[in-house]
Amino acid sequence: MATTIATNAAIFCLAYILGLLLTSIPGDWAGMPLGAVVILLGSIAVAGLILSYGQKNRRFWRTAPRSWVWLTAGLVGLMATLYLQVRLPQPSPTDICHLIPTQAVASSTTNPRPRIDLQTEESVSCTVLRPEKSAASTKVEKLTKAGPVQVTGKVVSAPRLTRSQRLQFQLAATQVQPIQSGQNTQSPPQPVSGTVYVTVPASAGEQIYPGLTLTVAGSLYRPKPAATPGGFDFAQYLAQQGIFTGLHGTRVLYPATAKPAPPLFWAMRQRIVQAQNFRVDGGEGALISAMVMGKSAVDVPYEIQDQFKQTGLAHALAASGAQVSLLLGVILALTRRFASRMQFGLGAVTLLSYIGLTGIEASVLRAGIMGGVTLLALTINRKVRPVGSLLLTATVLLLVNPLWIWDLGFQLSFLATLGLLVTVPIVSKWLDGLPIAFASMVAVPLAAYVWTMPLMLFAFGVISPYSILINVLVSPLIALISLGGMVSAVAALLYPAAGSWLAWVLAFPARLLIKIAEVGCQLPGNTFAVGTINVLQVGLLYGLILLIWQWQRLHRYWWLAGLVGVGLVAVPVGYTAANLSQVTLLPTSDQPALVIQDKGKIGLIHSGNLKDVQFSLLPFLQQQGINQLDWAIAPSLTTDSIEAWQTLIQAKPVNIFYGSPSSSSNTSNSSHNTFTSGSTTTYTELFEQVKSQQGVALPLSISHKIQAGGTRVELIDTRPDILRIQFHHQTWLWLKGVPNLKRQADLGRRLSKIDVIAWSGNPLSPQLLEKLQPKTAIVFGDLTDPTTQQWLLQHRVTLHSLPQNGAIQSTPKGFVAMQKD
Repeated sequence: MATTIATNAAIFCLAYILGLLLTSIPGDWAGMPLGAVVILLGSIAVAGLILSYGQKNRRFWRTAPRSWVWLTAGLVGLMATLYLQVRLPQPSPTDICHLIPTQAVASSTTNPRPRIDLQTEESVSCTVLRPEKSAASTKVEKLTKAGPVQVTGKVVSAPRLTRSQRLQFQLAATQVQPIQSGQNTQSPPQPVSGTVYVTVPASAGEQIYPGLTLTVAGSLYRPKPAATPGGFDFAQYLAQQGIFTGLHGTRVLYPATAKPAPPLFWAMRQRIVQAQNFRVDGGEGALISAMVMGKSAVDVPYEIQDQFKQTGLAHALAASGAQVSLLLGVILALTRRFASRMQFGLGAVTLLSYIGLTGIEASVLRAGIMGGVTLLALTINRKVRPVGSLLLTATVLLLVNPLWIWDLGFQLSFLATLGLLVTVPIVSKWLDGLPIAFASMVAVPLAAYVWTMPLMLFAFGVISPYSILINVLVSPLIALISLGGMVSAVAALLYPAAGSWLAWVLAFPARLLIKIAEVGCQLPGNTFAVGTINVLQVGLLYGLILLIWQWQRLHRYWWLAGLVGVGLVAVPVGYTAANLSQVTLLPTSDQPALVIQDKGKIGLIHSGNLKDVQFSLLPFLQQQGINQLDWAIAPSLTTDSIEAWQTLIQAKPVNIFYGSPSSSSNTSNSSHNTFTSGSTTTYTELFEQVKSQQGVALPLSISHKIQAGGTRVELIDTRPDILRIQFHHQTWLWLKGVPNLKRQADLGRRLSKIDVIAWSGNPLSPQLLEKLQPKTAIVFGDLTDPTTQQWLLQHRVTLHSLPQNGAIQSTPKGFVAMQKD
C-alpha cells in the first residue's frame, strides 16, 4: 500500500514538472496552450493502453498504476501549464516601464520573446498596456521625453559589482521626477510601481544596502534581448524576475533622515566577508567567502569566475549541497549525545540560518529541504529514499516559483544531485580496486559530469575535456577551504580578528586552487566547442542515461551507451558543419563582425574591441561549434582591436590572418583608439601570436585579393574600409564608413552590380546606388538620410537594420533576422 502511494505521488510530481517543461512548446489549440494539450492527450493514451493491455495480462494489471492515476497526472500537467502562465510576471498599469518612450522601445528591442512562449510579446515589451488617452497618460509621455529622471524607491537586493565595475542593485520604485535643467519650475513627482535594475558608479553606492530608501538620478532604458545567436538575453533574464526597466544612474541621493537598520542576515554576511578579506590580498578572500556562502553573496573577481567556469569548477563558487552536507555532518557530530529532538532543532536552526545567509538561492533551498528531510528521518528513525526526496523537493520549489523550471542553475543543481544519488554507487563499484577515498573523488565529478553534460551542450555547446581530472585534483582543496571557511565565518561573527587570521591560513590553499584553475585554462583545448544541440538530442541522451541507470544488466555496456551518445552529438554536428553555407553579421559596438561558414571552412572579418569579442563573437562561435578559423581579416587594426584579436586568437586559433594598421583618417570618427607608431610592438606581437599557433600572418593592402574556397575577398579602399566579398554567386559590398560624394563617384566607376550592400547608414549618393543596383541592404547604424531611404524604397530593396533586427544571416533560402519586425 505504501509503495503504491509513493509510486502514484511520484507520477503526479513528474507530471507537474513535465507540464512546466512543455510550456516551451509554442502555439495553442482551441485557446489552450499546446503543451497542456500534449500532456492531457498523452495521459489519456497511456490510460487507454493500460486498460486494454491489463485485461490480457492480469499480473501487469495488479502491479501497474491504475488508469485513473494517469488521467489525474494528465490533469496535474494541464494545471501546471496554466499555473505557470498565471505566474508569469506582468507589468502593472502603473509600472515604471510605461515611462519609456515608444520609439525608444522600438529601437532598442524588437520582439523580445522569452524562452517561455506562453508569455506574449506585449507583456515583455511593456508596450501593450496602453492606458486610455487621459491627462495622466499624456503626463507620462511628457515626463519621459524630458530626459534624465530621479527615481525614488527602496533597495530590494544586495548591491553587486558588474564587469564594468559599476554597482548594480534592484530598486522597488515608488515615484519618478524629471530633472529639468535651466528652468525655475519643477514638475511634480509621478507615482509609479515596479522594480528597476539600477547601475551606479561604485564610489556612489558604498552606503547602499537592502531596505534603504533612496533616490537615483539617471536615464531609464529598456533591457535588450540577445542580439546574436548564443548571446545573453538580458531582457528575458530580468523579465523572469518581474523587471522590465533599467536605470543607468549617475548619482545617488541618500535620505537626510535617520537610516533604517540593515537586515540581520545582510549585516552578518558583510561582517564575514570583511573579516575574511581583511588579511588576504587579491581574490583569495573573496574565493573563501564564496565557497562558504556562494558567489551571490560576495563579489568574486570575474577573472576567477571565468577561469572556474572554463575548467568545470563553477560549482565550487555556488552554495549548494556540499556546504549543507558539511554543516549537517558537523552539527550531528557535535550533538550526537543529545536527544534526537534536540539534534533536529539545532540542525533546523542551522539550516535556516545558512539559507538566509546565502541569499536564498534555489540550489541552497534544494539542499536545505533535502537536509531537513534527512534530519526529520533521523528524528523519527525512518529511512529516506534519496531520489524520492529529491523529486519532492523539486516539486515543492516549483510550486513556490514555477519560473525556476527555466533557470539553468536550478536545472543543473537537480541534475547533478540526481547523478550523485544514482550514478556514484554504480561508478564506485567499478572502482572497487581503488582506495575508497580516491574512488569517491573520481566517482563524484564523473557522475555530475555525465548528468549535466547534455544540458550544458544544449545551453552553451561547449565541453571541458579536463574538467573531471581537475575536479579530482582539487577535491581535497575544496573540502579543506569549505570546512575551514565555515569555521572562519563562525569565528568572524563572534570575534572578527579570529576569523581574519583563520582566513589568512586558508589563503594558501585558496591561492593553489586559483593557480590550478589558471593553469587549466591555459591547457591546449581546455574548452572544446561542439555546438549547441537540439531538444530531441537532449531527450535521447538522457534516455540513454536513464536506460543504463534503471536496467542493471546494461551497466556493463556503459561504454556502448557512451559511443552511441557521442554519435548522437557528433554525427549531426559534423553533417551540419560539412554542408552549411551561410554568412552572419553580428552587431557590435562599432561595426559588425562578419562570419562566413562555407562547408567546413570558417572565415571572419572583424575590427571590433574586446567587449565585442567576449560578449558577441565568442558566444556565437561556440554556439556554432567553431574551434578555429581558417582565415581572418582585420582591415583596420587599432590598439583596442589588437587586444581583442589577441583574446580571440587565444581561444580560436587562425590558420591565415590578414591585417593592416588603421590610418588616422580612417578612424578619426571611431570610438576606438587609432593605431599609432607607438603600437608597433603590439602589432608585431599579434602577428607573432598567430605564427606561434602554427598560423600564417600576412599584411593586408589595397587591391589584395583573398581566395578561400567559394569565398573571395578584395580590399577596395582603407579610407574608409571598403571590401568586396564574393560568396559563391552572391556579391557583397562592405563599407565601414561612407566616403564623400566625389570619392563615391570614383568608387562607382570602379565597381559593378552587387547583390548586398552593408554600410554604416550614412548618406549614399543615388548615382552610386544606381551603379550598384543592390537587392538587399543591411545598415549597421541609424538610417536617417531621406534620399537614401527614398531610393531603397522606390527600387524595392529589402532593408535589414542590425540595431533593430539583431544578427542577420544569409542562407541559401534567403536572409533571416534574429529579431523579427
